[in-house]
Order: sequence, then structure tokens, then C-alpha cells
Amino acid sequence: MENLKYKNKVVGVKQVKNAVKSGRADRVYIADDSDISVTSSMFELCRENGIEPIIVETRKELGRACGVDVYTAAAAILKS
Repeated sequence: MENLKYKNKVVGVKQVKNAVKSGRADRVYIADDSDISVTSSMFELCRENGIEPIIVETRKELGRACGVDVYTAAAAILKS
């Protein structure tokens, strides 16, 4: 998992969905240990917008990579 701490990003399912819908998301990361009810719509939204989500093993790993102190189900790197 790459370090996302210093990249222009959004963290959290709602923020990632908004970034994808608005066309601002370049890459989307989804934690594999997230509840499917939370992530299933995220996968569908990515598919509809031509983004291949990158699967990260755990929410803890994704949160740490983003430089936040909480577990996170999703994160997105924004287009520059």
C-alpha cells in the first residue's frame, strides 16, 4: 500500500462517492474488510464512472496510509 498521507485526497465513503460522481477522483481505494453493504454501491459507482478500484486488505491499513487515526473503508486520490 502506497503512502497517501501527502497526496490530494478524500477519505471516507461519502466523500469518495462525491468525488467519483463529480469526476474529481483519479484513483479509488476500498478496504476489503469493509461491510459489503457499505462498499457494494461504491464498486458500482466506480464501474459506472470507468474507475477500477484498488483493493486494500484492511480498513486499518487504508487509514494508516492516508495519515488518519481512524479506520477507513474508502479513500480517493483526486485529479490534479
